[in-house]
Amino acid sequence: MAESSTHAERLRTADLRVTKPRLAVLTAVDGNPHADTETVFDAVRSELPSVSRQAVYDVLHALTVARLIRRIQPSGSVARYESRVGDNHHHAVCRSCATIVDVDCAVGEAPCLDAVDDNGFAIDEAEVIYWGLCPQCAGTSTIGDSPQDVVSP
Repeated sequence: MAESSTHAERLRTADLRVTKPRLAVLTAVDGNPHADTETVFDAVRSELPSVSRQAVYDVLHALTVARLIRRIQPSGSVARYESRVGDNHHHAVCRSCATIVDVDCAVGEAPCLDAVDDNGFAIDEAEVIYWGLCPQCAGTSTIGDSPQDVVSP
């Protein structure tokens, strides 16, 4: 109940109506960091069996626009969603199993990186994705394996 009231307050603060699908999507994204749309849909559908796929897509879009959730899409991957917003953190992606983890800002304050030439942009965010092998996949690689031998997800 407390989680639902917190989500309801977040929606109100963003000037969004509090609806069951919006609450369910926020709960699903909170419970499944870096979840793809299908994972979010399945979680919402378990709570609201009659919700349509389009309704979940629409809610994901509205929550992303309102900056209540963040959409990321590493190269070669489907869109993923997370509820950690506003801190300009980055991500590490395993080239083998596609695990995604949060990586705190490298140095300084957001946007973490200063462009040599900003071309006149007022930059307020930097998106960095570190690629490599997670500890589990790195531990199972054999001699001769290298990140270049592994296909990106």
